[in-house]
Amino acid sequence: MSKQVGRVDTLFVHETNDDFLVVVQRDGERVFRAVLELQETNAGPRPAKFRVKRGSSDDPRDPSQFVELARRADRIRISQQTSKARRDEFREMLDGYQLDALVVRTCRYCASNGRYSPITADTAIKADNEHICPDCARRELERELDFSGTGTMTKAAQERLEALLLETQDLGRISNLLKGGLDPDLTKFDTVSATTDDVDLVPTSSLDLNPTLQSMVEDRFDTLLPVQSLSVENGLFEERDQLVVSATATGKTLVGELAGVNRALNGDGKMLFLVPLVALANQKHEDFEERYGDHLNVTIRVGASRINDDGNRFDPNADIIVGTYEGIDHALRTGKDLGDIGTVVIDEVHTLKEDERGHRLDGMISRLKHYCEEREKRRDYYDGAQYIYLSATVGNPEALAQKLRATLIEFEERPVPIERHVTFASGQEKPDIINKLVRREFDTKSSKGYRGQTIVFTNSRRRCHEISRKLEYDAAPYHAGLDYRRRKKVERMFGNQDLAAVVTTAALAAGVDFPASQVVFDTLAMGIEWLSVQEFEQMLGRAGRPDYHDKGTVYLLVEADASYHNSMEMTEDEVAFKLLKGEMEDVMTVYDESAAAEETLANITVAGKKAKRLNDRMLGDVPTKHAVGKLLEWKFIDGFEPTPLGRAVCRHFLAPKDAFRILDGIRQGMSPYELVADMELADDDL
Repeated sequence: MSKQVGRVDTLFVHETNDDFLVVVQRDGERVFRAVLELQETNAGPRPAKFRVKRGSSDDPRDPSQFVELARRADRIRISQQTSKARRDEFREMLDGYQLDALVVRTCRYCASNGRYSPITADTAIKADNEHICPDCARRELERELDFSGTGTMTKAAQERLEALLLETQDLGRISNLLKGGLDPDLTKFDTVSATTDDVDLVPTSSLDLNPTLQSMVEDRFDTLLPVQSLSVENGLFEERDQLVVSATATGKTLVGELAGVNRALNGDGKMLFLVPLVALANQKHEDFEERYGDHLNVTIRVGASRINDDGNRFDPNADIIVGTYEGIDHALRTGKDLGDIGTVVIDEVHTLKEDERGHRLDGMISRLKHYCEEREKRRDYYDGAQYIYLSATVGNPEALAQKLRATLIEFEERPVPIERHVTFASGQEKPDIINKLVRREFDTKSSKGYRGQTIVFTNSRRRCHEISRKLEYDAAPYHAGLDYRRRKKVERMFGNQDLAAVVTTAALAAGVDFPASQVVFDTLAMGIEWLSVQEFEQMLGRAGRPDYHDKGTVYLLVEADASYHNSMEMTEDEVAFKLLKGEMEDVMTVYDESAAAEETLANITVAGKKAKRLNDRMLGDVPTKHAVGKLLEWKFIDGFEPTPLGRAVCRHFLAPKDAFRILDGIRQGMSPYELVADMELADDDL
């Protein structure tokens, strides 16, 4: 054995049943392991049997060979897990050979498997009632993951859990996290700090507004907020176009109001306030009606119908028109007279980057500018419109401002800090966790006296109702499928703090004004698409309002290895860390053949031969020549005039593929209901 073993670094001994497990180590690697039995003699304990382990079999050796190994060893170590009586027995045996040993703290899992793994206070990880080494703790964590039902975790998620394991040194706490535990010290990913920028605030008394508006503003505020002050100092009332980029709840909306209402009161044209969703339009319409209705006529345009969700008739002659992008675009596509437009406020302008809605917003802006230019030519006293674009989330603000030919007003202040948390759970466990979070938040009050309220984002209307039914405290679903009265009731009850939570789809992400302190992501998908960093930032920005809360709290409930449609390439745990660590995407509009054809058709319908000019000033690169060729081929246009078919396609915002599907269905004698069902099924197959 001496020729085989040579020098020995460490001889490690660990109690096992009635024997001692001996591990022989050299250069940090195990050479072999063996079992040693002691016997009591007149001279004290001495080696009785010594068996080298060879796989599952034992190779008996002369007991004196153990003594030889012990003499060769640079150090002899006894596991602390060995009982005191057995340690004393082993040390007494070593004393007989004038050898010494130290008792060391080791990993029992390693020792039981014949590995020498010393641990210290800095490396020991608690597992049940003992401590183990980091490697064994990682292996135990992997086993926990296999049996937890959370799925196969990606590398980023595993690294997150392993980092928490080493940080807490407690396997039990991490196991509890996998079972839906809400230990805030473990779930917390980071804190996005509140920030302030030094801005000279503009006193409202110094504004030179229409007397009616001046009085209203001075009654509400002594000074403007920072972003509003920056806008005024950079030409807001000099009719300069502006792109205003600032976080949620920093006062962007008032920038548009001040410019638009002032011009409307002065008789310099009406204000158009445009938003992406009906829910937002309804809320803004109500706000403006309440605030300015005694002095200006306020109307709403959210679609093709002359009768809106609230039962009111659209009045194109009103002083303030609140509308959805599609509502105003439909008016343009159908040749409606919108009167003299003094100010156009486009909220959530980052919508320009969205696949479906982006090109339509891009086209609508170009068509609206064309409308104002043509009107300016016909009316000597009309000076055209001022454009104010608003967004909380833009990755390329300078480039976007340049494309829009607008002055950039950028203010990066975040009014309150936001804590961001991640916890892992299966889809079945998530409602219970949401219930705990909602209950915990509603049972607290801020220093300003407001109870904590929660917005829960999920990916379907059905899931909205499912989750809200399972919450113990009063909660309500909120989505575009609810009628106007029900949505308004939910908004009112939340504002009065009669609801602990609302459960919603994307409708709230764009800015419906719910003063929530907490945002919970039941999923990181909207429909069958993963959230973008921009959408994610927009949604988490709903957590925490400076007038209500001391901080915002965000929880991501992540199901490992999960996706919600076979078209999704990533899994939810991959997406979670991509969103948390990701950089804001650039706002740009990308045109494929379908989008180029749709917008070119709309521009031809509105502007005829001037359509190329409208295409050329759009943000995205539109291949006009190719698009015109396809429109001619499809018989959507005849020269630079839309055909009756093309006009119908344009008015109904149909993509070419949808138009062809409807035509084929009509030719096959399908009923309207069958056509709708066929198109829905076709969308589900995408």
